[in-house]
Amino acid sequence: MVLVSKGKFIALEGGEGAGKSTQARLLVAALEARGITVDLTREPGGTPGAEAIRELLLHPPGEGWGAEAEALLFAASRSDHVARRIVPALERGEWVISDRFVDSSRAYQGGAGGLGDETITALHQIGSDGLRPNLTILIEVDAAKTAQRLAERDGDASDAIGGRDAAYHQEVAQSFHALAKKDPDGFAIIDGSGSADDVHSAIMAAIDDRLGR
Repeated sequence: MVLVSKGKFIALEGGEGAGKSTQARLLVAALEARGITVDLTREPGGTPGAEAIRELLLHPPGEGWGAEAEALLFAASRSDHVARRIVPALERGEWVISDRFVDSSRAYQGGAGGLGDETITALHQIGSDGLRPNLTILIEVDAAKTAQRLAERDGDASDAIGGRDAAYHQEVAQSFHALAKKDPDGFAIIDGSGSADDVHSAIMAAIDDRLGR
């Protein structure tokens, strides 16, 4: 997708417990303090239709979804999100900050789920015309820190994806890292092990460096 707009699109990515939601809120506040109009959104979700699919994905009926069905549902959710929210905001000149985007599908369903990157990117091309963020912020946290954060956040209650075993989430982390290393212009890798303020500072430095703000 070639998108001519005054807006910028930033996605925050990472595994469970990486701190994406916290950093998304801090980023929005910092950008708004600079006088930038910001739309904070999330995936799956962001529109009424996409939020309905989110519920199906995180709390599936019956025996749940196979990897193929899961990937299709994520692609459908993203298609609606892109068409009805992300692109219109960018065309208005706003900055869009999304807590997850297509690289989550590439890491979770494509990598850990075994479907392969070509399958996920093909679905994204069909559903969302291949839209890419101007910058993807990958927040990386080691496994021990992640486990601690998830225990504090979720206790014994996890959704269908967050509750998968440690080996699955390790594959997700490795997939994210590989994607970022293959696309250094599109990704900024941020160490998420420090304090929220330290991580935020690193994110702002990356944005200023890459996007010139």
